[in-house]
Order: sequence, then C-alpha cells, then structure tokens
Amino acid sequence: MLKKIIALFLSAGLLFAAAAQANEANVKKAVESILGNGAKIDSVKKAGVLGLYEVIVGGEIAYVDEKAGYIFFGNIVDVKARKDLTEERKLKLAQIKFSDLPLELAIKQVKGNGKRIIASFEDPNCGYCKKLAKELVNLTDVTIYTFLYPILSPDSLEKSKNIWCAADKPKAWNDWMINGTAPGAAKCDASAVEKSVALGQKLNIRGTPTIFFTDGNRVPGYMPVAQLEKAIAAAGSN
Repeated sequence: MLKKIIALFLSAGLLFAAAAQANEANVKKAVESILGNGAKIDSVKKAGVLGLYEVIVGGEIAYVDEKAGYIFFGNIVDVKARKDLTEERKLKLAQIKFSDLPLELAIKQVKGNGKRIIASFEDPNCGYCKKLAKELVNLTDVTIYTFLYPILSPDSLEKSKNIWCAADKPKAWNDWMINGTAPGAAKCDASAVEKSVALGQKLNIRGTPTIFFTDGNRVPGYMPVAQLEKAIAAAGSN
C-alpha cells in the first residue's frame, strides 16, 4: 500500500497546488487532488512538530510542510527525548476497543484465576506463533483468546478448521503448536474461522502473531513471557 501511495505522489511530481496559508482543509483537498480516483484520506491534523501536518492515507502516515508544497514519508524522531514520534503515532492509530472483539470467535484458555486477559491472532503454521505458545505455558492467572488467522497457506486453513472443530479446542491448539501433534480431520460449522480472517483484515493485521491487550494496544510479533508480563501490567494500569 505504501509503495502504491508513494508512486502516485511521484507521478504527480510531489507538488501540491499552491496555498497561501496551509490548513487542514486545503491540505486534505490537495492530497485528494493528487491521488485522484476517489482517494480516501483518513485524517489530516497538525503533527505538532516543525510546522508539519500529518496526513493518514490508506492507513499510512505522511507529512506535509506548512505551505502545502511538499509531502514526505518517513519517521520523525525527537533526538533529545529519544522518542520515535511516528512509531508512537502508529501504535496509537493501531489501537482498538478491546471490548468490541467478538471473543466467541476465539479459542479460550483460562490459566489460574484468569483475571488478566490478552487476545492474539495466530496462524497454525506460523513459527513465531509456536514459539509464543511455548512462552504462554509460563504465563499464569490469565485468560487467553486465540483467533485463528490462517493467512500463510491453504494448509493453514485446513488445520485451523480441524482445530476449531475439535471437541477440546484449547487442547487441539496446544497439542499442535507445542507438541507438533496434528489435529485430526473434523467436520463442523467452521464459519468462525472465516469470520476471524475477515476481522483480522478489518483490523489491518498483516502478520502473525499479533497480540492485543485490554488497553487496546497491539504488538505485532512474538513476545517473551517477561515482556508479556510487563505489557499486561501496563494495560491493567491504564
């Protein structure tokens, strides 16, 4: 998506229509005129640094100068504070409302008192998901919701459906992810798997595992148990 957006800007010469004084309305209009074809601008707002405007296009962040003359893609880093402002903004944009997740579509595992909660989107053929599963064995007093997200291969879909249709879903999942014991062929209404895939696409999940915490933050990728503990604690304090 980002390459496509950049290509469109390059073909337009990276120049916006002249504007005497930049504001959110004419910045949005300028970007739309360059992209054309009914391009959807998600939002336009002041970036808060260097007089720039932040433009969200197709989920990607771009920056526009105050005269609406140029646009660039890249990360803004506050050197003194040692903070990547763009990455922080991306994490904020990626947040969800955890309570909106349709947890009935997920495999539910309760460990200990189950008071702490996380959710993940995982592919049964994902190596890092298997590594995560082994880490989760050491996590206590937590409820884990695993959404089956078979995006790596047709075999991923078949395995996901077999796991979903197992009499004991958590056991079938862990048997495969931790022990390498493949789920037996099973038939049932596995539409929950397709719904989970649609949900993941709606949430713009591009890889597995992707972990969500109750404060709405997401972490794309594997996390060792020590980092998981910290993230769960931080989510609970918000």
